[in-house]
Amino acid sequence: MRLVLVLSLVLAVLAPVAAPASAVVPDGFDPAKVDAFVTGYLDRHGLPGAAVAVVRDGEIVHEAGYGEDSDGGRLTENTRLRIGSVSKSFTAFAVLRLVDEGRVELDAPVKRYLPDFAPSGVITVRHLLSHTSGLPNPVIVGPARSLEEGADRIGNWSLSTKPGTSYAYSNANYWLAARVVEQVSGQDFNAYLADQVFAPLGMNDTVNTTTTRDPVSELAPGHVTAYGTALAIPEAEAMNSGSGGVVSTSHDMAAWLATQQRGGLGPDGRRLLSAKLIQDSHTPQPSANRAGLGWRRSGAGIVPERISHSGVVSGFNAQQDLIPGSGYGVVVLLNSFTPSAEQAYAISSGIIDVTEGRTPDPGTPTATLIDLFLGALTLVGLALGILGLRRAPRWAARRTDRPAWRFALRLLPQLIAPAAAVFVFLVVPTLQDNSFTPADVFNLFPALTALMLALAIVGAGLATARVTARIRPTARPR
Repeated sequence: MRLVLVLSLVLAVLAPVAAPASAVVPDGFDPAKVDAFVTGYLDRHGLPGAAVAVVRDGEIVHEAGYGEDSDGGRLTENTRLRIGSVSKSFTAFAVLRLVDEGRVELDAPVKRYLPDFAPSGVITVRHLLSHTSGLPNPVIVGPARSLEEGADRIGNWSLSTKPGTSYAYSNANYWLAARVVEQVSGQDFNAYLADQVFAPLGMNDTVNTTTTRDPVSELAPGHVTAYGTALAIPEAEAMNSGSGGVVSTSHDMAAWLATQQRGGLGPDGRRLLSAKLIQDSHTPQPSANRAGLGWRRSGAGIVPERISHSGVVSGFNAQQDLIPGSGYGVVVLLNSFTPSAEQAYAISSGIIDVTEGRTPDPGTPTATLIDLFLGALTLVGLALGILGLRRAPRWAARRTDRPAWRFALRLLPQLIAPAAAVFVFLVVPTLQDNSFTPADVFNLFPALTALMLALAIVGAGLATARVTARIRPTARPR
């Protein structure tokens, strides 16, 4: 009995030491609840996988991967994924490093650093980083293979508003900001990030790409969700440096959030950015509608308050959140994109609920329901189209005595969907010589574009059948 008691006491003392570091942190945060929530969320919403990390006061308290990619490999905290517009936080950090060194002034005109940039108003570096430059954010943009080309194509754009007067999100702001880094530092932007940001932070698996066609080893395949499942898709070709070119892991992103919480100190204690500039980057800027410098404060109705940035690209979705009230930070990286919802934001919100001691709600799979509704409309449209084809001879027979022009007018409604499909799938990819393909258009929202294609096929088929039925009697030999 004495031996049993002694062993019991020893095990009781050693048990907390032997437990994993992220099992339970002192305030009661339980990583197992995060695992259960994320796993359940992925299942409910039809997502293939996720990689997450949670930090508190500059230390990692949990990191994990869930699900699989289309190649059958499991996602882990070390899986490389695109982070989309979360990259803008890194671009802002790079610019602010040059500000810290006295080589760039936030309120200096961009033209000081990019002499060939000649907009219609005076745009400052601060305007770029806070999206108050007045530069538009067009959907269709011509191709570019470098930041220099990307910056040059902005030269003839007209401003949508006067610089410094209102917030308007635009990727062009961050193409220019990254180009400023190149010009001032004398380094390629990818190299600057690698040397001055990623390496000092220990982000060994993180890289920046200039275009989506740049090869990245071990990058997980991206997906788009449709009808409650996920389809593997290639990334649409685009120049994304500065605005969305970073490829990272949840482990590396945890190191990034930890540095933000430490006020600019790296993992080895080296100061990478002044605490003041870190604070400034998290602070809403003049006329910027809660936007800081590469970050954005949440609105008054969001509890707890968040300092965030999201990222959405074809095939991937990302979310980073800092919670100043509790000292927690959360990053969520997904190997999928959902057209009608930002799933990474919802997952991050659920994890934040866990850190706040609340039970997270995986929510209604609204995006799946939307897709299924669109799928039902697609089937109904095809069924009505088949019925219309069968009735085409009778439809035309009732109108044989009408003039051809009136007959043609009655066909116009059936031609709207085919015309729209031709414009979206064949014309849009040719505008401004952009690099989009019809497949890229389809991947933007498969359930919706499938409905459009179905209605286009039905419309073209009905119009053809009705015209054929009208002219057939005159074509018969007497």
